[in-house]
Amino acid sequence: MIIIPAVDMMDHHVVQLVGGVPGSERITMPDPFKAAMEWVDKGAEYLHLVDLDAAFGKEGNLNIIKKIIARSGVPVEVGGGIRSREIVKELADAGADRIILGTKAINDTGWLIDISNEFPGKIVLALDTKNNEITVKGWQEASPISLDDMFSMIDKLPLAGVLNTNVDVEGQGKGIADVQIDFIKRCPHKVIASGGISSEDDALRLSRAGAAGAVVGVAIYTGMLEPWAWKTPWHA
Repeated sequence: MIIIPAVDMMDHHVVQLVGGVPGSERITMPDPFKAAMEWVDKGAEYLHLVDLDAAFGKEGNLNIIKKIIARSGVPVEVGGGIRSREIVKELADAGADRIILGTKAINDTGWLIDISNEFPGKIVLALDTKNNEITVKGWQEASPISLDDMFSMIDKLPLAGVLNTNVDVEGQGKGIADVQIDFIKRCPHKVIASGGISSEDDALRLSRAGAAGAVVGVAIYTGMLEPWAWKTPWHA
C-alpha cells in the first residue's frame, strides 16, 4: 500500500476540512504548489490533488494543478468538480496519472461507462460514504444508488480504482472505522481509502484489509504520519 499526501484546494489555498464542510478548516496554507513540492521534497512518491473550488462550482485551480503535474516529478491523481469529457482529456493530456470522478459519474452511469472505456486504467471512481451511503455534490447529498448496486455496475469497467472517503471521520484524526474495512473487502476494484487515518496502526489495518492506497491529510500536515515511510508501489 502507498500513502498519498492530500493537497485540497479551496479559495486557491490549501485546506483540510472537517467532514468536507466549508468553514471548518483545520489546516490552511497559502500556496498549493509550494505545499505539493514540500511533500515531494520530503520523499512522498505520489500526490492527491482535490479542486474543492471546482467541486463547489467556483473558479477552479486547473492552472496550478497542471503546474504541479508538470513539475512535481511524481505521479499525480486529480479530483474535484470534473464533470466533462473535455476536462478529463485536458488532465490526461497534461499528464495526470489518475483522474477522479464523483458526482457526475454516479448520477450518470452511462457517462461513467463511456469515459472509463475511452480512458482505460485512468479513471478512479469516488464512492464517498456517509452513514454507509454514497454521498455526492461535495458530500452534501445522499445518492439513491446503493453501494451493492454500484459495485455490481462497475465490476467489469476498466477503472484504475475506487476512492472511498469516509465522510463521517474525514478531517477529524480519530482513526478509521470498520465500515472502511468492509468497503475494501466488498469493492470489486482496488481501493484508495481516505478519512480518519491518523496513525501507523490505521495504515497497517488498511493495508492488511487490501487497500492499495491511503490518502492522508490532517495526519501528515500535523506530523502524525509520514507517507515517505511507505514504499510499496500502487501496481505491486
